[in-house]
Amino acid sequence: MNTTKLSGAAFDTAQVRRYLTCMKTTVSSKGQIVLPAEFRRMDRIEPGQEFEVERLDRGDYRLVRRAVPRNEGVIDWLLACPQKNFFAPIGSESTDAL
Repeated sequence: MNTTKLSGAAFDTAQVRRYLTCMKTTVSSKGQIVLPAEFRRMDRIEPGQEFEVERLDRGDYRLVRRAVPRNEGVIDWLLACPQKNFFAPIGSESTDAL
């Protein structure tokens, strides 16, 4: 058994790892699964982020966060600039009129 002492207390490394990586959740009546808040905080998961679910075997699945597109959130970041009128979005969908 691998133990670590911290401030006089002994911790079993396997138990600590399991605590940090394994939590229980429940499937809702709509088929939704909630990621525990502690995992969302640790991995900085925001509402609306997309995941892929892969069925590995019967009852065994893998959940992987999809990569966020490179420029996602840039407009919101520019609009939040503290300098007044630093960035103003244009009303056109195209830059052809510029």
